[in-house]
Amino acid sequence: MKNQSCYSLAFVLLLFLLLVTKWPSVEAQSCRPSGELKGTNPPPGQCNTENDSECCVKGQLYKTYTCSPQVSSRTKAKLTLNSFEEGGDGGGASECDNQYHSDDTPVVALSTGWFKFNNMQRCLKDINIYGNGRSVRAMVVDECDSTVGCDDEHAYQPPCPYNIVDASKAVWRALEVPESDWGDLDIYWSDV
Repeated sequence: MKNQSCYSLAFVLLLFLLLVTKWPSVEAQSCRPSGELKGTNPPPGQCNTENDSECCVKGQLYKTYTCSPQVSSRTKAKLTLNSFEEGGDGGGASECDNQYHSDDTPVVALSTGWFKFNNMQRCLKDINIYGNGRSVRAMVVDECDSTVGCDDEHAYQPPCPYNIVDASKAVWRALEVPESDWGDLDIYWSDV
């Protein structure tokens, strides 16, 4: 009887340890890379570095993703700065409507896994963004492509990470983030 109690206690402890070690992975909300992309040098003057955008580097390997974390009422993400205007660092016209959008309009691009979900159901729909103690509604107009990059269509920039909400200046202003801090902010977002 004593051995059975020891085995039961050991099983409960093992189960507890498994739960404790697996639980943080839910909060981390990650997904695994689906591949790699080898960078190429952009033609002279072709990489738009507006908003401190990064240009691809020849020979550098960039991770690609087809997934994004599961969406919840508080989906953790990184807010980045993007221009959706013609000639801006966002590259071509927005995928949802084939239009350019003013930097004074609250619009966003979502990482591939979130954007492509359920046949692009978020296109031209609003999401709520929570950051810096504030919130703002913004319309999804484009994909921040996590599967390809380093080409003309993507302004010779690397693929986006899997957890990006790429936002216009209007979103950053609405969240009242000081302009000197624009570029990378931990946020939460949700569907409206």
